[in-house]
Amino acid sequence: MSQGHSISDPDPRPGIGAAAYRHGCHVALLAAIALFAGCSSGYPLMPAPAVYVGPQGKPLFADVPAADRKASVDLLYVTDRAPGTAEAKTLPYSADRSHSMAFGSVTVEFGEKGLTWDSFAAQSTLSERSVSLDLKLGPTKELARFPEIPYGVEPGPTGLVRSPAAMDAHEKAAALLQGEVARRLAAAPRKEVVLFVHGYANTFQDASFTMGELCHFLGREFVCALFTWPAGGSKGLFFGYNVDRESGEFAVHHLKQSIRLIADTPGVEKLHLLAHSRGTDVLVTALRELEIEAYIGGKFLDSRFKIQNIVLMSPDLDLDVGVAKLFSIESDPSLPFAGVPSPRLVLPAPTMRLTVYTSDGDKALGISEWLMGSLRRMGRVDESMLSKEQLAKARPLAGFAAFVQVTQTSGFIGHSYFVSDPAVSSDLVSLVRYGLEPGVPGRPLEEIGRPFWKISPAGAAGK
Repeated sequence: MSQGHSISDPDPRPGIGAAAYRHGCHVALLAAIALFAGCSSGYPLMPAPAVYVGPQGKPLFADVPAADRKASVDLLYVTDRAPGTAEAKTLPYSADRSHSMAFGSVTVEFGEKGLTWDSFAAQSTLSERSVSLDLKLGPTKELARFPEIPYGVEPGPTGLVRSPAAMDAHEKAAALLQGEVARRLAAAPRKEVVLFVHGYANTFQDASFTMGELCHFLGREFVCALFTWPAGGSKGLFFGYNVDRESGEFAVHHLKQSIRLIADTPGVEKLHLLAHSRGTDVLVTALRELEIEAYIGGKFLDSRFKIQNIVLMSPDLDLDVGVAKLFSIESDPSLPFAGVPSPRLVLPAPTMRLTVYTSDGDKALGISEWLMGSLRRMGRVDESMLSKEQLAKARPLAGFAAFVQVTQTSGFIGHSYFVSDPAVSSDLVSLVRYGLEPGVPGRPLEEIGRPFWKISPAGAAGK
């Protein structure tokens, strides 16, 4: 395996060759799977989403700024990974934890040096590419760093107060982060931010690659950002799964801060939050804390933080735990709203949408179920596994939530279908870029019984 290559999903890339495996060997929790799956030496660009392919395909690029017309993308990153070292020949950031959050700019490059924009744009939408479009990590520049947690405190007139030095450093870093978001907004056709949170065993490079290709196929219209937490360690049992799981819990604080700062940046109109695998638990936990914060202040998650979409892809968290976190406000009527207890408060119709992609054939989550002793991971649930009572509770959520079942997945593990399957990535594009609801033309979905849907055979064929 090449240095920094993900062990996340060996799905073959259609039309690119069986040797080109997506994300390497994911969730190598068992040595047998790691040995069986093998690893590739390259990281090819994901297949084009079906929505862009063929005579009836939509144009991928409509309003790309001149500065963005090149075979690379520049991403904003936020991280609490520890910096890598040249001596250890690591990536810019390692799998170790940092007590201080940093942010900066990272470039993802596509294809061989000298590839023109026109050639790259044309090749990227072909089902059979004649030019290699492998991804490479370009320049990475850290722009600023927040103070280490926990922030220092000192005695004050009425008790402990945060130290002036910590506050000054925090406010300076926060202003710089919001200034960088504002700078990118000014150049973006849409004043919206897409933030991606990766899963277990992903390096800084892996996370950057996935967000880079998603950004490209979202038409380069958004401010594209990633939150990359200290995953990819190999210490402990099960190839570092237990360490990564706790590192995800460590990262919740910083992700919560990141979402708040980005949402509060002047000019941000909408925020789209995407998470994969173990990253879904990091995101859902951060959102639960932000939702309580907003509710106590008399607001709601979508209006307070400008959230348009929450997308959970192959969520690696216990179903009961996930539901309890996602719907904690509804189940806590004694929680005060704007300072006044409101046990019968009815939540207004949300403007945001929750989308959960699941697949019973996701073998990585099957292994996770075995390791955790979970009855069912959220990313493997379909409606047939729920009781009549559970289905009855789910139906009123149809205006807010959609559970999309992926019935066929390619590859041995079948965990990264949101990039390896053109029908699934097409649905993701239709949701985020075009704002299409389930059941309308343009989404490759068949209704099972709202809020449950499945990817249609026609969509899977790219029709």
